[in-house]
Amino acid sequence: MLFIINSRDIFGGIMSFFDRFLTNNGNNGQNVGIDVENIPNHIAIIMDGNGRWAKKRKLPRIFGHREGSNVLKKIVRYCDKIGVKYLTVYAFSTENWKRPRKEVDELMDLLLEKLKNAEKELGGDQAQIKVIGNVNGLSPEIQKEIKRVEESTSKNSGICLNIALNYGGRDEIVNGIKGLLNDVEKGLIKPDDITEEYFSKKLYTWYLPDPDLLIRTSGEKRHSNFLLWQMAYTEFWYTDVLWPDIDESCIDAAIIEYQKRNRRYGGV
Repeated sequence: MLFIINSRDIFGGIMSFFDRFLTNNGNNGQNVGIDVENIPNHIAIIMDGNGRWAKKRKLPRIFGHREGSNVLKKIVRYCDKIGVKYLTVYAFSTENWKRPRKEVDELMDLLLEKLKNAEKELGGDQAQIKVIGNVNGLSPEIQKEIKRVEESTSKNSGICLNIALNYGGRDEIVNGIKGLLNDVEKGLIKPDDITEEYFSKKLYTWYLPDPDLLIRTSGEKRHSNFLLWQMAYTEFWYTDVLWPDIDESCIDAAIIEYQKRNRRYGGV
């Protein structure tokens, strides 16, 4: 049997190994210092830095995206292990269509590949996998795989992994308003009876509690149109580590910082 190995794959893998070896804080995935009684119920992650990770290694950007998808699998399983109930990750935004056509096509191919093996490649054996966003804006083949994955994992009892695809916070709010107007026109509700809770049920995340903790990688410090309505009282944690270099110790550090904060929700 003949195996064809891309030398850039080898180089990227070796560099990834050494980066993790040098940056690991020594806890080897052990949740040292975490209060297991105060684990965030819902963590949201902006997985940023894939392209810069590849550029540092003089590799095409798609290599960073592929490595990032491999890291996601590890992080999902770790979050499930320590008791996180919901994990929502920003995979492809409504603004990402502005990227070069070649990169978008490669991202869609990678997405389809991962969806076809999602039960093993993304969430692990017991994860429930859902997709939030304007799914109708994706290709019919991707839509078909999303439906299959959601149905095949719907009865799983592990962590709920929510993948934001073709997602934008403003787009979500506009769609929610349209849903409200539709209900008013049908006489299902009066405008004066609309509440925050009622509006929340019109969003892509209608089945989710609001995030307790947002993690953003790569050093950027902005929302990037992610879960704008839902993160009114979310705690934010930023790291300079690029997403493909993220490991369990980074999740530990974020949770430990989260547990030090006093969440007052506007009170005293």
